[in-house]
Amino acid sequence: MPSLILASRSPQRRAILEQLGVAFSVLVPDVEELSEGEPEAVAVENARRKAAAVAARVPEATVLGVDTVVAVGDRIYGKPGDAAHARATLKALSGRTHTVISGVCVIESERVQTAAARTAVEFRTLDEQLLTWYLAEGEWRERAGGYAIQGRGAALITRIDGDYLNVVGLPVATLLELSPQLVGSEGA
Repeated sequence: MPSLILASRSPQRRAILEQLGVAFSVLVPDVEELSEGEPEAVAVENARRKAAAVAARVPEATVLGVDTVVAVGDRIYGKPGDAAHARATLKALSGRTHTVISGVCVIESERVQTAAARTAVEFRTLDEQLLTWYLAEGEWRERAGGYAIQGRGAALITRIDGDYLNVVGLPVATLLELSPQLVGSEGA
């Protein structure tokens, strides 16, 4: 079993790795992330930056970096800075389909592998009552697009097309394409 370091502060990514039974530790990188550009390129580059920053500190480890963005076309909706920004983001997503894109980077022995996962998420039309209810608990904090599908955010969504865990924050299928050895010898 390789020694895996997750280059992320995301509790959702930790929970998914724990659910899989993957042994890992966490080192949070301090990197400047891109916030503009072609969404898939932004997500992959941010994941690479996170993984590279940690791999430079612990070169003998396998390092996993992940970055998730929410996009409508080329417009990226990042993590809202406050409740007003979260409200504006959710209103922009209301009644529309957006794409959740996660960039994944695995660095092992100086070998850098990257990939991206895409999931289409359709939001219901959000009225003021639903927006107020959702925003009241603060679940939007530190969430790309201002929502969490695994929590109250499930009430905002009418359907998804693609990997649910990608929307949560770690596309397991994509990760295992890059590093199948992270789970038991039988595979995932």
